Amino acid sequence: MSELYKDLSIEEFAERLGSAAPTPGGGAAAALASALGASLVMMVANLTIGKAGYEEFEELSKDMLEEAEALKERLLEGMDKDSEAFGKLMAAYGMPKGDERTASLSEASVGATEAPLAVMEDSLAVLRLAATMKGRSNRTVESDLVTAMEFLRAGILSEKCNVDANLPLIEKNDAALASKLGSRADSIVAETAKLSSGIF
Repeated sequence: MSELYKDLSIEEFAERLGSAAPTPGGGAAAALASALGASLVMMVANLTIGKAGYEEFEELSKDMLEEAEALKERLLEGMDKDSEAFGKLMAAYGMPKGDERTASLSEASVGATEAPLAVMEDSLAVLRLAATMKGRSNRTVESDLVTAMEFLRAGILSEKCNVDANLPLIEKNDAALASKLGSRADSIVAETAKLSSGIF
């Protein structure tokens, strides 16, 4: 893909998302939601660093800022990786029936599962940062931290839908792998629920 979604304007991306084209779709939107969550974590850290009354959280905020920025970039890249993986799966479905199509579908289904899983894992990493910062950051922007957590939770749960959609196809060829990938997704959702409980 020559043009990256992260390089589009908000309006351009929204237009493409609302078009009849299959990509970008829910996966890219979910990755963007999590990237926005990471950006809000960065904002809270930036508004804590150097502020009177929050000196004890100075180093923590600097660490959180650095980690959140790196994860934000990975999540933005995940927008395209998710769409690319879905495109390969659709291309495999379009092949004539036969052994080559079966092999391509098997390979593409794994990629179409691992891409949203990667977004889930990166989103969870940011959610852990947000949970760590709760009560240890500038109280005037606590609502922004809560918003970050909600974006991240939405990204995780949305990508879980994409994982679940592809697991049956993987299971036909490799039940053990399908179980492994499904368990990874389930564990992320479970930790997400634990971290986000009592947000408000």
